[in-house]
Amino acid sequence: MKNAFIPLPLDPKRGRGTGLNPTGRFNEVRYDATQVIDEAYPDEMDSGPRLRTTFYTDASRTIVTKNDSPDVGFDYGINSYRGCEHGCIYCYARPTHEYFGLSAGEDFESKIFVKERGPELLREKLLGKSWQPQVIMMSGVTDCYQPAERKYFLTRRCLEVLAEFRNPVSIITKNHLVTRDIDVLKTLAKSHAAMVILSVTTLNSDLCSKLEPRTSRPAFRLDAIRQLADAGIPVGVNVAPVIPGLTDEEIPAILEAAHQAGARFAGFTMLRLPYGVKDLFEDWVKREYPDRAEKVLNRIRSMRDGKLNTAEFGSRMHGEGIFAEQIRALFKLSCKKIGMSNVFPSLSTSAFRRPSAQLSWLDEANGA
Repeated sequence: MKNAFIPLPLDPKRGRGTGLNPTGRFNEVRYDATQVIDEAYPDEMDSGPRLRTTFYTDASRTIVTKNDSPDVGFDYGINSYRGCEHGCIYCYARPTHEYFGLSAGEDFESKIFVKERGPELLREKLLGKSWQPQVIMMSGVTDCYQPAERKYFLTRRCLEVLAEFRNPVSIITKNHLVTRDIDVLKTLAKSHAAMVILSVTTLNSDLCSKLEPRTSRPAFRLDAIRQLADAGIPVGVNVAPVIPGLTDEEIPAILEAAHQAGARFAGFTMLRLPYGVKDLFEDWVKREYPDRAEKVLNRIRSMRDGKLNTAEFGSRMHGEGIFAEQIRALFKLSCKKIGMSNVFPSLSTSAFRRPSAQLSWLDEANGA
């Protein structure tokens, strides 16, 4: 059976976003992964099943990738992890796991590929004569501060390489763990070469726990904004994704709370549901919010030409139609009301240098 979506009759396991593990687009034969990888065991706080995470070495030979999408505001990105334990049900990166013969469902959340040589590959790239200093985005696909980062420190080690070269970096994350690396980010910020964007979907902790089960809760994201701002690091907020009929009404409150915490610029992204993500999301919203599910799904369709997803450049990030226009207007008006810029600041490449033994000695002498 090829390309069939066959939902498994499961509720999400504790700490996971979906209970489904559908066949990937490229799989010829469906297999029931839950019979192989699910290790249900009683947790001290919960007697339900729990899906353990497995980590795999990713032997990629490059770490810096070129972005060719006109909808994304960066040209180069780093993703040290494939798959993401955060388990956000709406994550547009889920289908990338299908290229490994895995599922966009539970597999994406529990089978994480780790680019263990990422920092070394980054150093090689920046040392190359062909590299022209440019802003590098971290978390263009999966979150660079997902739980695996506590174990592998790849994001921090990559930041240390970027700081050594003074190559500018932009980070977007849903995790308070970014505050761990304030020391390195401060070094880059002195050269106008760093900014951080906290992605905030909702201020409702209960909704967050269902929608994004292993992310930092909203209060902790606001605290991360506060700490970054106090450290002098440019920090903003991305209201993302906006889910019409479920979270769109929170836009003014999210922007106000982030601004009070220290965010000085903001953006927003409309919900995107590519490939099998639309099936996962539809199952989730009908299970978690049965009374609002049809309203949410119909609002999405109204913005996506009658479908749950459209992939056209130029509209896929913000949608079309009257509801999309209302959300854009609400975002702009809310930003204007509180004095929040809806334009992200520019970073500088002027301080870029390829380090040498002499430069390293001078940095140590100057306390840099």
